[in-house]
Amino acid sequence: MKVLSPGALRTPKFQRPVYMVAGGLTDYRKTYPEKKMEELCMEAFRMMLEENDLKKDPLQVKGMINATFIGHFADHFGDQLLGEAKVNDYLGLEPLGNLGIKTGGATGGSTVWTAAMAVASGYCDVALALGFERMDEVDTKTGNYYISTAACKDFETRMARIYASYYAPMARRFAEKYDLSEVTRAKVAQKNRYYATMSPYAQQPGDHTIEEILEGRIVCDPLRMLECCAMSVGAASLLICSEDVAFKLSKKPVQLFIAAGTHTLRVADRRNMAVPLLPNETPKDYKNAGSDDDPWPGFESFLAARFAAYHAYGMAGIKDPLEELDFVELHDAFTISDIQTYGDIGLRKYGEEPDYIESGDGYYGGKCPSNLSGGLLGTMHAVGATGIFQGVETLWQIQNKYDKFHGDPKIWRRYGKKKPKNWKSLQVKRAKQGLWVSHAGVGSHVTVGIGRRAW
Repeated sequence: MKVLSPGALRTPKFQRPVYMVAGGLTDYRKTYPEKKMEELCMEAFRMMLEENDLKKDPLQVKGMINATFIGHFADHFGDQLLGEAKVNDYLGLEPLGNLGIKTGGATGGSTVWTAAMAVASGYCDVALALGFERMDEVDTKTGNYYISTAACKDFETRMARIYASYYAPMARRFAEKYDLSEVTRAKVAQKNRYYATMSPYAQQPGDHTIEEILEGRIVCDPLRMLECCAMSVGAASLLICSEDVAFKLSKKPVQLFIAAGTHTLRVADRRNMAVPLLPNETPKDYKNAGSDDDPWPGFESFLAARFAAYHAYGMAGIKDPLEELDFVELHDAFTISDIQTYGDIGLRKYGEEPDYIESGDGYYGGKCPSNLSGGLLGTMHAVGATGIFQGVETLWQIQNKYDKFHGDPKIWRRYGKKKPKNWKSLQVKRAKQGLWVSHAGVGSHVTVGIGRRAW
Protein backbone atom coordinates (compact mmCIF):
# COMPACT_ATOMS: atom_id res chain seq x y z
CA MET A 1 0.00 0.00 0.00
CA LYS A 2 1.26 3.45 -0.88
CA VAL A 3 1.87 5.75 2.11
CA LEU A 4 2.18 9.53 1.75
CA SER A 5 5.30 11.02 3.28
CA PRO A 6 5.27 13.85 5.88
CA GLY A 7 6.72 16.15 3.22
CA ALA A 8 3.84 15.44 0.86
CA LEU A 9 1.32 16.16 3.61
CA ARG A 10 2.94 19.43 4.68
CA THR A 11 0.45 22.28 4.17
CA PRO A 12 1.83 24.83 1.69
CA LYS A 13 2.15 28.40 2.89
CA PHE A 14 2.38 31.58 0.84
CA GLN A 15 5.10 33.92 2.10
CA ARG A 16 2.62 36.79 1.76
CA PRO A 17 -1.11 37.05 0.91
CA VAL A 18 -2.17 36.80 -2.74
CA TYR A 19 -5.24 38.40 -4.33
CA MET A 20 -7.33 38.37 -7.51
CA VAL A 21 -8.58 41.79 -8.58
CA ALA A 22 -9.82 41.65 -12.19
CA GLY A 23 -10.78 39.19 -14.91
CA GLY A 24 -11.65 39.14 -18.58
CA LEU A 25 -13.21 36.64 -20.99
CA THR A 26 -14.04 36.24 -24.63
CA ASP A 27 -17.11 34.40 -25.80
CA TYR A 28 -16.47 30.74 -26.67
CA ARG A 29 -17.24 29.07 -29.96
CA LYS A 30 -16.68 25.86 -31.87
CA THR A 31 -14.96 27.87 -34.62
CA TYR A 32 -13.71 31.46 -34.66
CA PRO A 33 -12.21 31.99 -38.14
CA GLU A 34 -12.69 35.75 -38.15
CA LYS A 35 -10.24 36.39 -35.30
CA LYS A 36 -6.67 35.34 -34.69
CA MET A 37 -5.80 33.82 -31.36
CA GLU A 38 -3.79 36.88 -30.37
CA GLU A 39 -6.84 39.07 -30.99
CA LEU A 40 -8.98 36.91 -28.71
CA CYS A 41 -6.33 37.11 -26.01
CA MET A 42 -6.33 40.89 -26.40
CA GLU A 43 -10.12 40.95 -25.95
CA ALA A 44 -9.88 39.09 -22.63
CA PHE A 45 -6.91 41.24 -21.57
CA ARG A 46 -8.72 44.50 -22.38
CA MET A 47 -11.89 43.46 -20.56
CA MET A 48 -9.75 42.70 -17.52
CA LEU A 49 -8.09 46.14 -17.63
CA GLU A 50 -11.04 48.28 -18.75
CA GLU A 51 -14.26 46.79 -17.35
CA ASN A 52 -13.48 45.70 -13.78
CA ASP A 53 -13.88 49.06 -12.01
CA LEU A 54 -10.18 49.33 -11.24
CA LYS A 55 -8.96 52.51 -9.56
CA LYS A 56 -6.21 53.18 -12.10
CA ASP A 57 -6.13 53.82 -15.83
CA PRO A 58 -5.79 50.63 -17.95
CA LEU A 59 -2.36 51.65 -19.25
CA GLN A 60 -1.19 52.32 -15.70
CA VAL A 61 -2.34 48.88 -14.61
CA LYS A 62 -0.70 47.26 -17.62
CA GLY A 63 2.51 49.04 -16.71
CA MET A 64 2.42 47.51 -13.22
CA ILE A 65 2.62 43.90 -14.47
CA ASN A 66 5.94 42.26 -13.54
CA ALA A 67 5.69 38.93 -15.39
CA THR A 68 3.25 36.95 -17.51
CA PHE A 69 2.15 33.34 -17.17
CA ILE A 70 0.33 32.05 -20.23
CA GLY A 71 -1.47 28.71 -20.47
CA HIS A 72 -1.76 26.91 -23.81
CA PHE A 73 -2.63 23.21 -23.79
CA ALA A 74 -1.58 22.03 -27.24
CA ASP A 75 0.78 23.47 -29.86
CA HIS A 76 -0.73 20.95 -32.30
CA PHE A 77 -4.00 22.82 -32.72
CA GLY A 78 -2.56 26.14 -33.82
CA ASP A 79 0.58 24.71 -35.46
CA GLN A 80 2.62 27.26 -33.50
CA LEU A 81 5.36 26.47 -31.02
CA LEU A 82 5.84 29.15 -28.35
CA GLY A 83 2.36 30.49 -28.97
CA GLU A 84 2.52 32.04 -25.50
CA ALA A 85 5.44 34.23 -26.62
CA LYS A 86 3.49 35.36 -29.65
CA VAL A 87 0.57 36.36 -27.41
CA ASN A 88 2.88 38.12 -24.97
CA ASP A 89 4.32 40.15 -27.86
CA TYR A 90 0.87 41.02 -29.23
CA LEU A 91 -0.23 42.32 -25.83
CA GLY A 92 2.82 44.58 -25.76
CA LEU A 93 4.26 42.96 -22.65
CA GLU A 94 7.80 42.23 -23.80
CA PRO A 95 10.48 42.34 -22.35
CA LEU A 96 8.74 41.00 -19.23
CA GLY A 97 9.55 37.45 -18.26
CA ASN A 98 7.05 35.13 -19.91
CA LEU A 99 6.42 31.51 -18.95
CA GLY A 100 4.26 29.07 -20.92
CA ILE A 101 2.27 26.53 -18.86
CA LYS A 102 1.05 23.13 -20.08
CA THR A 103 -0.63 20.58 -17.82
CA GLY A 104 -3.39 19.18 -20.03
CA GLY A 105 -6.92 20.08 -19.00
CA ALA A 106 -5.59 21.71 -15.82
CA THR A 107 -3.45 24.17 -17.79
CA GLY A 108 -5.57 27.17 -16.79
CA GLY A 109 -5.55 26.28 -13.11
CA SER A 110 -1.82 25.56 -13.21
CA THR A 111 -1.28 28.97 -14.79
CA VAL A 112 -3.10 30.69 -11.92
CA TRP A 113 -1.17 28.52 -9.42
CA THR A 114 2.16 29.55 -10.97
CA ALA A 115 1.26 33.24 -11.07
CA ALA A 116 0.07 33.09 -7.45
CA MET A 117 3.37 31.52 -6.35
CA ALA A 118 5.27 34.30 -8.16
CA VAL A 119 3.36 36.92 -6.18
CA ALA A 120 3.56 34.95 -2.93
CA SER A 121 7.34 34.70 -3.27
CA GLY A 122 7.81 38.41 -3.87
CA TYR A 123 9.07 37.96 -7.43
CA CYS A 124 5.96 39.81 -8.63
CA ASP A 125 3.66 42.39 -7.14
CA VAL A 126 1.41 42.05 -10.17
CA ALA A 127 1.26 38.91 -12.32
CA LEU A 128 -0.85 38.19 -15.37
CA ALA A 129 -2.43 34.73 -15.71
CA LEU A 130 -3.79 34.35 -19.23
CA GLY A 131 -4.88 31.23 -21.10
CA PHE A 132 -6.06 30.43 -24.60
CA GLU A 133 -6.89 27.62 -26.96
CA ARG A 134 -7.46 27.42 -30.70
CA MET A 135 -9.14 24.07 -31.37
CA ASP A 136 -10.74 24.81 -34.74
CA GLU A 137 -7.77 24.57 -37.10
CA VAL A 138 -7.95 20.77 -37.28
CA ASP A 139 -10.96 18.54 -37.96
CA THR A 140 -12.87 17.14 -34.98
CA LYS A 141 -11.53 13.60 -35.41
CA THR A 142 -7.93 14.81 -35.40
CA GLY A 143 -8.64 17.13 -32.48
CA ASN A 144 -10.10 14.28 -30.45
CA TYR A 145 -6.98 12.21 -31.12
CA TYR A 146 -4.71 15.06 -30.03
CA ILE A 147 -6.66 15.40 -26.80
CA SER A 148 -6.58 11.63 -26.21
CA THR A 149 -2.79 11.74 -26.14
CA ALA A 150 -3.01 13.63 -22.85
CA ALA A 151 -3.36 10.14 -21.42
CA CYS A 152 -0.51 7.62 -21.52
CA LYS A 153 0.09 6.68 -25.17
CA ASP A 154 1.58 3.34 -24.10
CA PHE A 155 -1.71 2.29 -22.51
CA GLU A 156 -4.90 4.42 -22.55
CA THR A 157 -4.50 6.10 -25.95
CA ARG A 158 -4.19 2.68 -27.61
CA MET A 159 -7.62 1.74 -26.26
CA ALA A 160 -9.46 4.56 -28.03
CA ARG A 161 -8.95 7.88 -29.76
CA ILE A 162 -11.46 9.99 -27.80
CA TYR A 163 -11.42 11.06 -24.17
CA ALA A 164 -14.96 9.87 -23.48
CA SER A 165 -13.61 6.33 -23.74
CA TYR A 166 -11.56 6.93 -20.58
CA TYR A 167 -14.46 8.31 -18.56
CA ALA A 168 -17.13 5.86 -19.74
CA PRO A 169 -15.66 2.93 -17.75
CA MET A 170 -15.28 5.26 -14.78
CA ALA A 171 -19.02 5.94 -15.06
CA ARG A 172 -19.70 2.21 -15.19
CA ARG A 173 -17.52 1.52 -12.17
CA PHE A 174 -18.94 4.43 -10.18
CA ALA A 175 -22.52 3.27 -10.86
CA GLU A 176 -21.64 -0.26 -9.83
CA LYS A 177 -19.97 0.76 -6.58
CA TYR A 178 -22.06 3.75 -5.50
CA ASP A 179 -25.47 3.14 -7.08
CA LEU A 180 -25.30 6.16 -9.40
CA SER A 181 -28.26 6.33 -11.77
CA GLU A 182 -28.16 7.65 -15.32
CA VAL A 183 -30.91 10.09 -14.31
CA THR A 184 -28.59 11.75 -11.78
CA ARG A 185 -25.92 12.09 -14.46
CA ALA A 186 -28.51 13.62 -16.78
CA LYS A 187 -29.53 16.12 -14.09
CA VAL A 188 -25.94 17.41 -14.01
CA ALA A 189 -26.01 18.00 -17.78
CA GLN A 190 -29.44 19.59 -17.57
CA LYS A 191 -28.46 21.94 -14.75
CA ASN A 192 -25.15 23.14 -16.14
CA ARG A 193 -26.35 23.64 -19.70
CA TYR A 194 -29.37 25.55 -18.42
CA TYR A 195 -27.18 27.87 -16.35
CA ALA A 196 -25.19 28.52 -19.53
CA THR A 197 -28.32 30.05 -21.11
CA MET A 198 -27.77 32.99 -18.74
CA SER A 199 -24.21 33.58 -20.01
CA PRO A 200 -23.31 35.66 -23.07
CA TYR A 201 -20.01 33.74 -23.30
CA ALA A 202 -21.57 30.28 -23.64
CA GLN A 203 -20.85 27.99 -26.57
CA GLN A 204 -23.53 25.36 -26.04
CA PRO A 205 -26.29 26.52 -23.70
CA GLY A 206 -29.56 24.64 -23.67
CA ASP A 207 -32.80 24.14 -21.77
CA HIS A 208 -33.00 20.36 -22.06
CA THR A 209 -35.35 17.83 -20.51
CA ILE A 210 -34.01 14.75 -18.75
CA GLU A 211 -35.70 12.62 -21.41
CA GLU A 212 -33.95 14.53 -24.20
CA ILE A 213 -30.57 13.97 -22.57
CA LEU A 214 -31.17 10.26 -21.97
CA GLU A 215 -32.45 9.74 -25.52
CA GLY A 216 -29.33 11.38 -26.96
CA ARG A 217 -26.77 9.59 -29.07
CA ILE A 218 -24.25 7.47 -27.18
CA VAL A 219 -20.71 8.84 -27.49
CA CYS A 220 -19.10 6.08 -25.45
CA ASP A 221 -21.41 3.84 -23.44
CA PRO A 222 -22.91 4.97 -21.08
CA LEU A 223 -22.06 8.64 -21.77
CA ARG A 224 -24.40 10.46 -24.13
CA MET A 225 -23.78 13.46 -26.32
CA LEU A 226 -25.14 16.08 -23.92
CA GLU A 227 -23.03 14.61 -21.09
CA CYS A 228 -19.80 15.56 -22.86
CA CYS A 229 -18.19 18.97 -23.34
CA ALA A 230 -17.21 20.25 -26.77
CA MET A 231 -13.94 21.58 -28.17
CA SER A 232 -13.80 25.36 -27.90
CA VAL A 233 -11.95 28.47 -29.04
CA GLY A 234 -11.38 31.42 -26.70
CA ALA A 235 -9.29 33.09 -24.02
CA ALA A 236 -9.44 34.18 -20.37
CA SER A 237 -7.37 36.60 -18.30
CA LEU A 238 -6.90 37.10 -14.54
CA LEU A 239 -4.86 39.71 -12.64
CA ILE A 240 -3.04 38.42 -9.54
CA CYS A 241 -1.59 40.91 -7.02
CA SER A 242 0.07 41.36 -3.67
CA GLU A 243 -2.08 42.66 -0.83
CA ASP A 244 -0.74 46.21 -0.99
CA VAL A 245 -1.31 46.52 -4.72
CA ALA A 246 -4.67 44.73 -4.64
CA PHE A 247 -6.23 47.36 -2.38
CA LYS A 248 -4.70 50.16 -4.45
CA LEU A 249 -6.32 48.76 -7.59
CA SER A 250 -9.68 47.47 -6.41
CA LYS A 251 -12.39 48.21 -3.86
CA LYS A 252 -13.25 44.51 -3.89
CA PRO A 253 -10.10 42.37 -3.97
CA VAL A 254 -10.52 38.63 -3.45
CA GLN A 255 -7.90 36.68 -1.50
CA LEU A 256 -6.62 33.61 -3.33
CA PHE A 257 -5.52 30.25 -1.97
CA ILE A 258 -4.52 27.61 -4.50
CA ALA A 259 -2.84 24.22 -4.38
CA ALA A 260 -2.09 21.40 -6.80
CA GLY A 261 -1.98 17.62 -6.92
CA THR A 262 -0.97 14.98 -9.45
CA HIS A 263 -1.45 11.28 -10.11
CA THR A 264 -0.25 8.72 -12.60
CA LEU A 265 -1.33 8.97 -16.24
CA ARG A 266 -1.87 5.21 -16.23
CA VAL A 267 -5.22 4.56 -14.57
CA ALA A 268 -4.59 0.82 -14.26
CA ASP A 269 -1.40 1.57 -12.30
CA ARG A 270 -3.09 3.41 -9.47
CA ARG A 271 -1.64 2.00 -6.26
CA ASN A 272 -3.93 1.24 -3.36
CA MET A 273 -3.67 3.62 -0.39
CA ALA A 274 -5.52 5.01 2.62
CA VAL A 275 -7.74 8.02 1.98
CA PRO A 276 -6.08 11.34 2.94
CA LEU A 277 -8.73 12.75 5.26
CA LEU A 278 -10.20 16.22 4.80
CA PRO A 279 -10.91 18.37 7.89
CA ASN A 280 -14.59 17.33 7.92
CA GLU A 281 -13.78 13.58 7.89
CA THR A 282 -12.69 10.99 10.46
CA PRO A 283 -10.98 7.60 10.10
CA LYS A 284 -14.34 5.94 10.85
CA ASP A 285 -15.75 7.36 7.61
CA TYR A 286 -13.46 5.15 5.55
CA LYS A 287 -12.38 2.38 7.89
CA ASN A 288 -12.32 -0.18 5.06
CA ALA A 289 -11.07 2.11 2.30
CA GLY A 290 -7.62 1.21 1.10
CA SER A 291 -8.09 -2.49 1.80
CA ASP A 292 -7.98 -5.12 -0.92
CA ASP A 293 -11.77 -5.36 -0.67
CA ASP A 294 -12.24 -1.59 -1.05
CA PRO A 295 -9.27 -0.13 -2.96
CA TRP A 296 -8.79 3.62 -3.07
CA PRO A 297 -8.59 5.69 -5.24
CA GLY A 298 -9.55 2.80 -7.48
CA PHE A 299 -11.19 3.63 -10.76
CA GLU A 300 -13.79 6.00 -9.37
CA SER A 301 -11.88 8.69 -7.44
CA PHE A 302 -9.14 11.23 -8.17
CA LEU A 303 -6.18 11.29 -5.79
CA ALA A 304 -4.90 14.50 -7.43
CA ALA A 305 -8.18 16.30 -6.66
CA ARG A 306 -8.28 15.01 -3.08
CA PHE A 307 -4.64 16.02 -2.55
CA ALA A 308 -5.15 19.53 -4.01
CA ALA A 309 -8.28 20.03 -1.89
CA TYR A 310 -6.47 18.73 1.21
CA HIS A 311 -3.79 21.39 0.80
CA ALA A 312 -6.10 24.22 -0.33
CA TYR A 313 -8.33 23.71 2.72
CA GLY A 314 -5.27 23.71 4.94
CA MET A 315 -4.02 26.96 3.40
CA ALA A 316 -7.44 28.64 3.72
CA GLY A 317 -8.30 27.23 7.15
CA ILE A 318 -11.49 25.59 5.88
CA LYS A 319 -12.90 22.94 8.22
CA ASP A 320 -16.21 22.05 6.52
CA PRO A 321 -16.37 22.83 2.79
CA LEU A 322 -20.12 22.31 2.40
CA GLU A 323 -20.83 24.76 5.22
CA GLU A 324 -18.11 27.31 4.46
CA LEU A 325 -18.19 27.51 0.65
CA ASP A 326 -20.96 29.55 -0.96
CA PHE A 327 -20.54 28.00 -4.44
CA VAL A 328 -18.15 25.88 -6.49
CA GLU A 329 -17.03 25.67 -10.12
CA LEU A 330 -16.17 22.06 -11.00
CA HIS A 331 -14.50 20.41 -13.99
CA ASP A 332 -17.55 18.93 -15.72
CA ALA A 333 -15.88 17.86 -18.97
CA PHE A 334 -18.16 14.85 -18.54
CA THR A 335 -21.07 14.44 -16.16
CA ILE A 336 -19.22 11.65 -14.39
CA SER A 337 -16.07 13.73 -13.77
CA ASP A 338 -18.29 16.35 -12.13
CA ILE A 339 -19.93 13.77 -9.87
CA GLN A 340 -16.66 12.05 -8.95
CA THR A 341 -15.29 15.35 -7.68
CA TYR A 342 -18.06 15.83 -5.09
CA GLY A 343 -16.40 13.18 -2.93
CA ASP A 344 -12.85 14.21 -3.74
CA ILE A 345 -13.34 17.75 -2.41
CA GLY A 346 -15.59 16.78 0.50
CA LEU A 347 -18.99 18.09 -0.61
CA ARG A 348 -20.12 14.58 0.23
CA LYS A 349 -18.45 11.55 1.76
CA TYR A 350 -17.22 9.02 -0.76
CA GLY A 351 -20.16 6.85 -1.78
CA GLU A 352 -22.73 9.59 -1.14
CA GLU A 353 -21.96 11.82 -4.14
CA PRO A 354 -25.34 11.44 -5.93
CA ASP A 355 -27.06 13.07 -2.93
CA TYR A 356 -25.33 16.37 -3.66
CA ILE A 357 -27.52 16.64 -6.78
CA GLU A 358 -30.61 14.80 -5.57
CA SER A 359 -30.81 16.86 -2.37
CA GLY A 360 -30.78 20.14 -4.30
CA ASP A 361 -27.58 21.36 -2.62
CA GLY A 362 -25.85 21.70 -6.00
CA TYR A 363 -28.52 23.95 -7.56
CA TYR A 364 -28.84 27.74 -7.49
CA GLY A 365 -30.56 28.51 -4.20
CA GLY A 366 -29.17 25.32 -2.68
CA LYS A 367 -26.60 24.99 0.05
CA CYS A 368 -23.55 25.14 -2.25
CA PRO A 369 -24.50 25.55 -5.93
CA SER A 370 -22.12 24.35 -8.61
CA ASN A 371 -21.21 25.57 -12.09
CA LEU A 372 -23.39 28.67 -12.18
CA SER A 373 -21.14 29.78 -15.06
CA GLY A 374 -22.53 26.95 -17.19
CA GLY A 375 -19.33 25.02 -16.65
CA LEU A 376 -17.52 23.11 -19.35
CA LEU A 377 -20.67 21.34 -20.49
CA GLY A 378 -22.58 24.52 -21.18
CA THR A 379 -20.11 27.35 -21.67
CA MET A 380 -16.63 26.26 -22.74
CA HIS A 381 -13.60 24.01 -22.65
CA ALA A 382 -10.98 26.09 -24.47
CA VAL A 383 -8.48 24.04 -22.50
CA GLY A 384 -5.69 26.53 -21.79
CA ALA A 385 -8.29 29.09 -20.72
CA THR A 386 -10.65 26.83 -18.77
CA GLY A 387 -9.16 26.99 -15.27
CA ILE A 388 -8.73 30.76 -15.65
CA PHE A 389 -12.32 31.16 -16.85
CA GLN A 390 -13.43 29.34 -13.69
CA GLY A 391 -11.28 31.65 -11.57
CA VAL A 392 -12.75 34.72 -13.26
CA GLU A 393 -16.30 33.48 -12.65
CA THR A 394 -15.38 32.83 -9.01
CA LEU A 395 -13.96 36.35 -8.70
CA TRP A 396 -17.06 37.98 -10.20
CA GLN A 397 -19.44 36.02 -7.96
CA ILE A 398 -17.60 37.08 -4.81
CA GLN A 399 -17.41 40.69 -6.05
CA ASN A 400 -21.19 40.60 -6.62
CA LYS A 401 -20.65 41.29 -10.33
CA TYR A 402 -22.45 38.36 -11.92
CA ASP A 403 -25.19 40.65 -13.24
CA LYS A 404 -22.68 43.20 -14.55
CA PHE A 405 -20.86 40.64 -16.67
CA HIS A 406 -23.75 38.33 -17.58
CA GLY A 407 -26.83 40.53 -17.59
CA ASP A 408 -25.74 43.62 -19.53
CA PRO A 409 -27.40 43.56 -22.99
CA LYS A 410 -24.35 45.32 -24.46
CA ILE A 411 -22.15 42.33 -23.68
CA TRP A 412 -24.64 39.99 -25.37
CA ARG A 413 -24.66 42.25 -28.45
CA ARG A 414 -20.85 42.34 -28.42
CA TYR A 415 -20.91 38.66 -29.32
CA GLY A 416 -23.78 38.90 -31.82
CA LYS A 417 -26.35 37.57 -29.35
CA LYS A 418 -29.56 38.84 -27.83
CA LYS A 419 -30.12 38.66 -24.11
CA PRO A 420 -32.88 36.07 -23.48
CA LYS A 421 -36.25 37.35 -22.30
CA ASN A 422 -36.23 34.72 -19.57
CA TRP A 423 -32.76 35.71 -18.34
CA LYS A 424 -32.41 35.58 -14.58
CA SER A 425 -29.59 36.42 -12.23
CA LEU A 426 -27.51 33.58 -10.81
CA GLN A 427 -25.68 35.86 -8.40
CA VAL A 428 -25.17 34.07 -5.09
CA LYS A 429 -26.43 36.37 -2.37
CA ARG A 430 -23.75 37.60 0.03
CA ALA A 431 -21.16 35.26 -1.46
CA LYS A 432 -17.97 35.33 0.59
CA GLN A 433 -16.09 32.24 -0.49
CA GLY A 434 -15.99 30.06 -3.60
CA LEU A 435 -13.90 27.22 -4.97
CA TRP A 436 -12.92 26.01 -8.41
CA VAL A 437 -11.35 22.77 -9.65
CA SER A 438 -9.13 22.65 -12.74
CA HIS A 439 -8.59 19.03 -13.82
CA ALA A 440 -6.44 17.27 -16.41
CA GLY A 441 -6.49 13.96 -18.18
CA VAL A 442 -7.72 11.00 -16.21
CA GLY A 443 -6.80 12.91 -13.04
CA SER A 444 -3.12 13.44 -13.76
CA HIS A 445 -3.06 17.11 -12.68
CA VAL A 446 -5.56 19.04 -10.56
CA THR A 447 -5.55 22.47 -8.96
CA VAL A 448 -8.07 23.63 -6.37
CA GLY A 449 -8.42 27.38 -6.01
CA ILE A 450 -10.35 29.19 -3.29
CA GLY A 451 -11.40 32.82 -3.48
CA ARG A 452 -12.35 34.70 -0.31
CA ARG A 453 -13.93 38.11 0.08
CA ALA A 454 -11.32 40.49 1.51
CA TRP A 455 -13.25 43.68 2.22
